[in-house]
Amino acid sequence: MCRRGRRSTAPAPVPRSRLGPVNETPRERRSPKSIRVLLAEDQGMMRGALALLLGMEEDIEVVAQVAAGDAIVDAALTHHPDVALLDIELPGKSGLDAAAELRDQAPDCRVLILTTFGRPGYLRRAMEAGAAGFLVKDGPVEELAVAVRRVLTGETVIDPALAAAALSAGPNPLSTRECDALNASADGATVADIAVRLHLSESTVRNYLSAAIGKTGTRNRMEAMREARRQGWL
Repeated sequence: MCRRGRRSTAPAPVPRSRLGPVNETPRERRSPKSIRVLLAEDQGMMRGALALLLGMEEDIEVVAQVAAGDAIVDAALTHHPDVALLDIELPGKSGLDAAAELRDQAPDCRVLILTTFGRPGYLRRAMEAGAAGFLVKDGPVEELAVAVRRVLTGETVIDPALAAAALSAGPNPLSTRECDALNASADGATVADIAVRLHLSESTVRNYLSAAIGKTGTRNRMEAMREARRQGWL
């Protein structure tokens, strides 16, 4: 009589071809990259670093990168981001101006301003342009990722120190026309040149410049322009 051997209870080995790489997260356990981000930053190294760091988040995907402000709206209309992460001082058009255009042309895209210049005037202008958040670049990247998620849920995210500074600084004292006159004089243009650019009389331009100088507490229009920019009013 032949004796039957005991059946082994050990699992059969899995072919190596079916084994995934070491430390790979199972596909079914990975979070989908559901938050689409547009990144506008003129410094290539900074732009690349931000894209890399945000791309490491499981639920964030950078779908477009631009280096100029006048490319933001077209990129948004093409790639349909959920959040636009914008610098302020960009060639072609400021991030603040682009934010206002996104509010009108891509209303489903939330705008988060990320800038080196934490100026109270910039914060007020960003909120007026419809931005959902305002952060400065010296914060940790973890806070940036959290802010991206929060603005997508409808929250407003503002750097606390900057919010306090904006409240104490008060509103922009310059009128729109006074700002226009200062901006037009940035390249050293004469009063006559400014008058032509703004379609105003020379006496009206002088009045606007004089008012801006008085409100900024400066001695001339160039000092007034620099002070207005320092405050974020321009």
